[in-house]
Amino acid sequence: MKRTFKIGIFDNEEKFLSSIRLLIEQQFLIYDVYTPYPITEVFHLLKRKSRLPTAAYFFGLFGIIATSAFLYYTSVINWPLVYGGKPFNSFPSFIVVTIIITILTVTLASLALFSARSKLFPGRQNTIFDQRATNDKFVIVVNIDDQDIAIAKRAGIVMKEQGAIEVLDKEFENVKA
Repeated sequence: MKRTFKIGIFDNEEKFLSSIRLLIEQQFLIYDVYTPYPITEVFHLLKRKSRLPTAAYFFGLFGIIATSAFLYYTSVINWPLVYGGKPFNSFPSFIVVTIIITILTVTLASLALFSARSKLFPGRQNTIFDQRATNDKFVIVVNIDDQDIAIAKRAGIVMKEQGAIEVLDKEFENVKA
């Protein structure tokens, strides 16, 4: 099934953001945006929120609990060694290892979650809307599949009025939602 998109290409961040504002105000469905660097205002404008920081917090909590439990089990229960009259559960010696293992757990688990959520895996065929999308241009992709022809043209006019250097109509076969 082919899907039709109107693609606006910008070379200025302010024009790009004002175009997003106007498209949202006129209730166009913005499929995605591509920028050469992260722009946090885009997330706020598109009302998209990431739950990755919350997941990372819980991964860290799990890392602390699991590492502390493992260290306690190995040092106190399974293989207690008496050295220098020190107690079996010498918590201060566990702190550095716990911090390092927690950082490793958060990093690897967050990477795995992000990759799974973004459907990034080896061999995946990505849809590239424009080759300049992440080099030096800002790209807005508007879904015009279910739109009337006049409304679809209006999206292109809005982007052109806001300073798009180019507006394209393209059809793609296998676009992942």
